[in-house]
Amino acid sequence: MNSKTILSKDRLIFALDVPDCEHARALVEELGDAVTFYKIGLELMMTGEYFELMDWLLARDKQVFADLKFFDIPATVGSAVRQLQHRGAGFVTVHGNQSMMEAAAENKGDQLKVLAVTVLTSLDRGDLDDLGFACDVGDLVLSRAKRALEAGCDGVISSGLEVPNLRQFIAAKLLVITPGIRPVDNKPSGDQKRVVSVEKAFANGADYIVVGRPIRDADNPREAAEAIQATIAAQF
Repeated sequence: MNSKTILSKDRLIFALDVPDCEHARALVEELGDAVTFYKIGLELMMTGEYFELMDWLLARDKQVFADLKFFDIPATVGSAVRQLQHRGAGFVTVHGNQSMMEAAAENKGDQLKVLAVTVLTSLDRGDLDDLGFACDVGDLVLSRAKRALEAGCDGVISSGLEVPNLRQFIAAKLLVITPGIRPVDNKPSGDQKRVVSVEKAFANGADYIVVGRPIRDADNPREAAEAIQATIAAQF
C-alpha cells in the first residue's frame, strides 16, 4: 500500500483500551467522526464480547485493528489468523518470530493485513539486556522488519524513533504503524518508554499512529482527537 492511498483521517488509530465493551461503545459514540480506526486488544478480548464489539464497530463504518499479538507455535498462529480473516478486521498483530510470521502471512487471505511486532515501545535498552538481546534496539527493529518482509507480512509495529532507519533500508515496502505517541517529543509516560510526537512520527516516515491515553484521558476526548487529526492533516 502506497502511503498516498491512505486517507488522512484514517492515519489515526485510537487504542480502545478500556475495561468493558459498554465503556468502549460510549467512547466511540463520544468520538463520533473524529476517529475512523480503532485498535481493540487483549483487555477487551477478555470481556467475552470482543467479536460483538468488532461487529458493532464495523456496522458503523469503522476500521478495526485486532491487536492480539499472536505468539504460539506456527500452526496455531496460522489457524488463528485463518479464523480471523473472515471477521472484517483490517490489521492483526503477530510477534516477529520467523515461522510465526510466515504462518500468519500464509493464512491472512486478501483483506486482513499482518503486522509484525518488532520491539514493544514499553521496552528500553535495559529491558532488552534483561531479555538477552545484546544488539542495539534499532538494529533489532530493522532485523525483525527485514524478516517480516521476507515472511510475507504487510507491515510492522515500530516506535517512531526507529522509523527513519526502517525507511532507509526497506523504503515503502512495509506499512509502519507507530504506537507510543505523546504530545511532547520523546517524553515517557506511564509504561511507554520510546515515544515521539505526532509530527515526529510522520516526519520520520510512519504510515499510521496509534494513540490511546492522550485521547482517552483528555478532559474532552473528541476535542483531543480532532486536534490530532488537524495535526495529521497538516502533514499531508
